[in-house]
Amino acid sequence: MISENKSLKNFNTMKVDVNAKNFFIVKDVNQLDDIFKHYTFNNVLAIGGGSNIVFTKDFEGLVIKNEIMGIDILFEDNDFVIIKAGAGVNWHEFVLFSIKNNWAGIENLSLIPGTVGAAPVQNIGAYGQEVQDVIISVDAYDFSTFQSITFSNFECQFSYRKSIFKQKKKNNFIITSVTFELKKHFKPNLSYPAIKNALNKKNITHPTLKQLSDTVIEVRQSKLPDYLTLSNCGSFFTNPYLDKAKFDSFINKYQDAPYFSFHNGYKLSAGWLIEQAGWRGKRIGNVGCYDKHALVIVNYGGATGKEIFNFSEMIRKSVYEKFGVTLEYEVNIL
Repeated sequence: MISENKSLKNFNTMKVDVNAKNFFIVKDVNQLDDIFKHYTFNNVLAIGGGSNIVFTKDFEGLVIKNEIMGIDILFEDNDFVIIKAGAGVNWHEFVLFSIKNNWAGIENLSLIPGTVGAAPVQNIGAYGQEVQDVIISVDAYDFSTFQSITFSNFECQFSYRKSIFKQKKKNNFIITSVTFELKKHFKPNLSYPAIKNALNKKNITHPTLKQLSDTVIEVRQSKLPDYLTLSNCGSFFTNPYLDKAKFDSFINKYQDAPYFSFHNGYKLSAGWLIEQAGWRGKRIGNVGCYDKHALVIVNYGGATGKEIFNFSEMIRKSVYEKFGVTLEYEVNIL
């Protein structure tokens, strides 16, 4: 049943209190036909855990909360396993499920909030892994044609924290399931110093799958607030990309700035830029920049989406004025 004027406060991790004109929880793909063949909506928004959204106003359309569950093994041999997971499956629980079965490929993505269906939209990544590296295909329902479509990895047009579902086909589909290929032979990705250093402190040089996942969780918890106790939506901005010419000019001025090579150019640390601009720990009203990680904006309670957005725009302006670098949003501003 479609609900009307539904509060979305408990459906976004920023705890912004806005209403959806229409709201529906989908648990089965067949329900989508029942909805879209009988009703017409101006706007449709599919949400999972609501961990990457900032609502600045009421949503004048239909919000679909995705709760399509299920994990199925499609193929398995001595080297690989192919798994299809429902879009409503909690992402971290899916990671823990894979680790329990000794299937590798997403262990560095432990504790990322959200759902399986949201993972390809953002092309989530952390500590040297990106979900695009293990996705075979994405199943989605097209609101306009009432058809289910399967997108291959190539057709998803993955790039850094982006996909076709976030850009060209934004809000055209609801993802219903994702198919992954995971490995049975584990080779730890220790490319990020924070993870390697944390393991070294434990005197672990050859971590097991679970040891690596546990360490990723510990590192994340030391830097990022739990949205259940301090409302936030994780990283607010993406790390900015500079081509070689712009990077050379930048690093010549700011030689202590952290960076890493990326696709014939370089990625800067957005958190470092924000901190250097003086925002870490700063608070204006009910909105603030987290004191342990400048990349996280938090709602201390009662902040509106517009207040959060305005605060983020002040950060962007400040960083640009100081460094000449434009920060791009990782979150979706609605």
